[in-house]
Amino acid sequence: MSESNVERINFRRAEFLTSAPTLAECPEDSGAEVAFAGRSNAGKSSAINALTDNSKLARTSKTPGRTQLINFFRLSEQQRLVDLPGYGYAKVARSMKDEWQRHLAFYLEQRHCLKGLVLLMDIRQPLKEFDLQMLSWATTSGLPTHILLTKADKLKNGPANNARFAVEKELKALELDRNVTVQIFSAPKRKGLDKLERQLNQWLSLAPTPAADGAPESDEGGEH
Repeated sequence: MSESNVERINFRRAEFLTSAPTLAECPEDSGAEVAFAGRSNAGKSSAINALTDNSKLARTSKTPGRTQLINFFRLSEQQRLVDLPGYGYAKVARSMKDEWQRHLAFYLEQRHCLKGLVLLMDIRQPLKEFDLQMLSWATTSGLPTHILLTKADKLKNGPANNARFAVEKELKALELDRNVTVQIFSAPKRKGLDKLERQLNQWLSLAPTPAADGAPESDEGGEH
């Protein structure tokens, strides 16, 4: 879908809708939603708060793995953002990790209204085991994925771009690059926020879309 035909969403109108511990307790599977996922220290809540210009919308915690629920935020009656439980935390029992992973996998594979996945990784520590697991689930489900390399303000532009190139190269080598785009992002500096908004606008558009729903635009060069 060309950008001119895509609705521009006002993300500032986002408001908390509900929390669900399991897929069965999620809102009705209709409309369009985009999920945010990432390791517990990847800056997921900060990214959502920067996107919505609301520092209190998504909870930020200094205790990794504290948020164990799927949190839904309403943009309109038929459009939602979803904050998935953080993963990759070390201080949580293995049995609890396995349970959360099972719910995450089921959500990614069975949620029909899910139009895309925003996968957040610390730019200094990308593509860890759980990141690759999420990408594998998304690939299996044919779910378009947009990677945010967060905390880019911790690096200068040169090293940050090199990190992005390295991630893209590794994804291609692992054959996990199909329907996957990558960008640099910093919540405190609001760097890359416009690119994230463009991707979300495309995914959340309720207009009819061609067969390759959510595929990255072909005219995007370099940093997607």
